[in-house]
Amino acid sequence: MPGLAVTGLSVDYGHVAALVDVSFEAEPGAITAVLGANGAGKTTLLRALTGLVRSRSGSVRWRDTELTGRSVEEVVRCGVAHVPEGRGVIEELTVEENLRLGSLWRRRRNRRGFDEVFELFPVLEERRSRHASTLSGGERQALAIARALMARPEALLLDEPSLGLAPIVTGQFMRRLASLSREEGLTVVLVEQNARSALSIASTAVVLNLGRVVVVDRAEVVAADVQLRHHYLGF
Repeated sequence: MPGLAVTGLSVDYGHVAALVDVSFEAEPGAITAVLGANGAGKTTLLRALTGLVRSRSGSVRWRDTELTGRSVEEVVRCGVAHVPEGRGVIEELTVEENLRLGSLWRRRRNRRGFDEVFELFPVLEERRSRHASTLSGGERQALAIARALMARPEALLLDEPSLGLAPIVTGQFMRRLASLSREEGLTVVLVEQNARSALSIASTAVVLNLGRVVVVDRAEVVAADVQLRHHYLGF
C-alpha cells in the first residue's frame, strides 16, 4: 500500500489551470522528488496535498484516510507535515520556542521530541536559547524541518529546502534527509529546483510541466534520460 496516493488532482486559480489530472504515489520510507521548471506547479501541488488550496477534482489519500477537503489542521493531525518554501520560522521566538510550537500538534507530548531533533540537528541544541533571527540560512532551514518533525509526522512534504543554501550545506542536508527517511520510515515528498541533488537521494521522480505530469519513474531512470533532463530539468 502506498503511503500517499494522488489521483487525478486538478487545481484552478481563477480561469488558469495550475494542476491538471496529476497522479502519482509516494512510498513509505522513501523519497519522491517532484521536479520541474518555475511555474510547473510544484508548490501548488504541495499546497493542494495539505489543504492550503482547494482542488477542483481528484483524490489525495494518506494510507486509509482521504485528505481531500480536510482543513490544514486535520491534515497535520493525520500525520502529514508541510515545510513551505522560505524557511518559515518565527524570528521573534527562540529556537526552543519555535520547536515547542511544532509539538503542539503531537498527540502524546513528552521531552523525547527535543532529544530526537537535537540528535538530528546538533546545531539547534547549541542555539536553543537564541532567537531565530540570529540563525544562518542553513540553521533556519534545519529549524523549520525540526519544528515539523516535532509533530511526529509520518509524511514530510518539503518545498525547495535547498533554496539559498551553499552547495556544501545542500549536500549535507540531502544526506541527512535520506538517512532520516530511511531510518524513521518517513514518506517524503521533496519539491526541488536543484534536480541533480534531489535525484541523488530520491527513489521516485515526478516531473511536472505546466501543471501536468510529464513522467513518473525511478529516479535513476530520470537521471539517465539526457533528453528529458535537458528539456525539463535544465541539466
